[in-house]
Amino acid sequence: MKLPRNAQIWLPGYWRSRRREGPPAERVWLVVGDHYEPLWGGASVETGRARVAAWRREWPKIAGRHRDGRGRPACYTFFYPEEEYRPELMEPLAEMTRQGYGDVEIHLHHDGEGEENFVERIARFKRWLRDGHGLLHESGGETVFGFIHGNWALDNSRGGRFCGLNNEITLLRRLGCYADFTLPSAPYATQTRSVNEIYWATDDPARAKSHDTGLAVTAGGGIHGDLLMVPGPLALNWRERKAGLIPRIEVGELAWHNPPTAGRVRLWLDYAPRIGGDVFVKLFAHGAPEKQAKALLGGGLDAALRLMAEQCRAARVELRFSSAWEAARRIRELAEVKQPASRASGVMA
Repeated sequence: MKLPRNAQIWLPGYWRSRRREGPPAERVWLVVGDHYEPLWGGASVETGRARVAAWRREWPKIAGRHRDGRGRPACYTFFYPEEEYRPELMEPLAEMTRQGYGDVEIHLHHDGEGEENFVERIARFKRWLRDGHGLLHESGGETVFGFIHGNWALDNSRGGRFCGLNNEITLLRRLGCYADFTLPSAPYATQTRSVNEIYWATDDPARAKSHDTGLAVTAGGGIHGDLLMVPGPLALNWRERKAGLIPRIEVGELAWHNPPTAGRVRLWLDYAPRIGGDVFVKLFAHGAPEKQAKALLGGGLDAALRLMAEQCRAARVELRFSSAWEAARRIRELAEVKQPASRASGVMA
């Protein structure tokens, strides 16, 4: 059997995640984090406006059709790239955030422009989002943000391309990053050896890819390291093989070429990171371009939310629609306070 590309990096961690043990699941936190790029492909601002308008028009309708165990509508986190910021493109996303259908965090593409420029870009973008649109969150008197690295190249993990900073994790901590949501990035070499676990990364400024491994977050285990890593599920999908021999890599992507199915949702639930009875399913998309938006807004998101709700009901676990911020708060809460023993309910193992 031929293995997927770069499987030697993550396959050992994947096999370990298959054998994990723990209490029955009690609740599932579903986060959809979009690498949201309305000017993707060199589009004009006019095209960007039309792309954002489609989401402003259709996503609240979709979100309102789906309610979680608390009665809250579905939530969508837009990780918006600093380099594409335009006030008129951001404000519709801010409106959806104020209505409870979304949230906005930070996405960034950069390539070797240096530490000073990196720090200034993120600090400035934080001010624009906070002061101009009332976005981002506060913690300990500081404006904080969730992060996704463009081109998957967090902490110079792409061999020097699309980053250039071996101390990026340290810089993100200083700038107020509460968690990173870049992973998984298989089949690229940027994928880490830590698979299907939420963990604390500690930076080594002398080397790249310091987040390759870290200390797993556990209930009552405390806060550690420099950066909280919240990856999505990474699995081998043996039912959807390439050329009949190579299993498809499941990374939790919502896309036109890989629509949600009951089998994929089962993999998300089986391999998503968990802490005690809490399961954290982080999915991702590139939903701004027309082809992706048509697939997601035209039925893909409805299907994903419906299938997730059905499987959670069948397993007798509570489904919670969550922003990236809310999931990270729950993770830290679990880490800081020991939880009581889980009830012997639910059948997800």
